[in-house]
Amino acid sequence: MKVGFIGLGIMGKPMCKNLIKAGHDLIVTTHNPDTLKEMEALGAKAVHNGKEVAEEAEVIITMLPNSPQVREVALGKGGIIEGGRRGIVLIDMSSIDPTESKAISAVLAEKGIDMLDAPVSGGEPKAIDGTISVMVGGKRETFDKYYELLMNMAGSAVYVGPIGSGNVAKLANQIIVAVNIAAVSEALTLATKAGTDPELVYQAIRGGLAGSTVLDAKAPMMMDRNFKPGFRIELHMKDLNNALNAGHAVNAALPLTAELMEIMQSLKADGCEKEDHSSIVKYYEKISKVSVEKEK
Repeated sequence: MKVGFIGLGIMGKPMCKNLIKAGHDLIVTTHNPDTLKEMEALGAKAVHNGKEVAEEAEVIITMLPNSPQVREVALGKGGIIEGGRRGIVLIDMSSIDPTESKAISAVLAEKGIDMLDAPVSGGEPKAIDGTISVMVGGKRETFDKYYELLMNMAGSAVYVGPIGSGNVAKLANQIIVAVNIAAVSEALTLATKAGTDPELVYQAIRGGLAGSTVLDAKAPMMMDRNFKPGFRIELHMKDLNNALNAGHAVNAALPLTAELMEIMQSLKADGCEKEDHSSIVKYYEKISKVSVEKEK
């Protein structure tokens, strides 16, 4: 299959590599010239913009930071809509505002270009090993047609509903992850402040009802003081802002989301926005005047 790929960042690059490994012909573009050279060395064809990608590919995947970038790549000057032809498909795997997914899809549909919104969860490690989770909105028949393509990058791909539904599911995911990380941070801060080794508390609770993927992924990072980004605070802020906007649009109250947004804003003010979202623990450490670390 001739696959276009636009956006080769932390997530996009390993996803693209997995498609190349699966035997697809890739046409790629990104702002980073070194990444383009790397992809060319692996057999991909590098072009200048979305228009040129759309002229050659039968399906185009975008993995971009937010709604404005997706709109520009899809509908702007030199964008997909200029090079696209009836029958091609855009699979937007970015995490954006679902109202924007619907609006972009409507414009593309006028030119006969179908669209799926298919945001992902799992972070860089799962993008590398091809086990991300994909939640997909759009036409069911389009999802069925490209399911195997998605599974070349993913551990699961689940159809959620009409266009926009994928991003609604992703926002729900991001709310749960943020609140879960905050709960882990709060609990381990309590353990440390009370004089109990947080590592032993973690080992004691991880097999019970409090156990979770988030606990196992983030608690060790907190205690090891490893805040190398798998998913940056600033990107999670973007998702929570989209969640709040979507919630306001449908009159859904999101009080915990709003509180986490303010916690992350505080961390951004402290210069932590490029760190992994496990650094939420730093907010709790700051207000409790303690550092969550394993006992030496």
